[in-house]
Amino acid sequence: MTGSVPPFTPPADAHYGPADLTLTPVGEAPALRADAARNRTRLLEAAFELMGSCGAAALTMEAVATAAGVGKGTVFRRFGDRTGLLIALLDHREELFQGAFLSGPPPLGPDAPALERLHAFGPATVRHDRDHHELILAARTDPRRNHTVPAARLRLTHVTMLLRQAHTDGDAALLAHTLLGYLDTALVHHLICEQSMPVERLEAGWHDLVHRMVPEPVAPPGSA
Repeated sequence: MTGSVPPFTPPADAHYGPADLTLTPVGEAPALRADAARNRTRLLEAAFELMGSCGAAALTMEAVATAAGVGKGTVFRRFGDRTGLLIALLDHREELFQGAFLSGPPPLGPDAPALERLHAFGPATVRHDRDHHELILAARTDPRRNHTVPAARLRLTHVTMLLRQAHTDGDAALLAHTLLGYLDTALVHHLICEQSMPVERLEAGWHDLVHRMVPEPVAPPGSA
């Protein structure tokens, strides 16, 4: 995705509840009927395809309506305005990623040891946020929200849990903040796009950090 992205302001009445280890997207949406949910997904998929080909700056309500084959009024009724559309699109993509690390296959998902999941989480997050950096950075008009939106709180809860399960010797919550700081979308975008740093180097740096925070268990003598 390329192009200049105009910032947007989150709605003033956005509600952010407590984080837990369930699928918790960036914003909360009311439950929809099956047909309404399908139509919403169709609109979001059309919007994501437009972003991939034209960039977020070209993402308008009219363009999404045309791509989805519906009237412009349908898009406005579903999302309210462009801000609502962008937030909903970010929710949708984040929810798919959450599903991968909460209930997907190993090593990212739950059927793997905590340390393996922790190692897998960094590269998966780097690649996910790299692919959606325009959308994520467009939402960052208030730095205080970076740590309070449900998506960020869920990631923090998840990494904290993995650190504790992997038996870190340090303060798991603070170490989780440190690890997530390394994965900051703006930093990753700067290093990859402006410093031409290979993704593989960032992934190697993640593994090094994890090793420093949670040393590999030492096998007892004679177990080999």
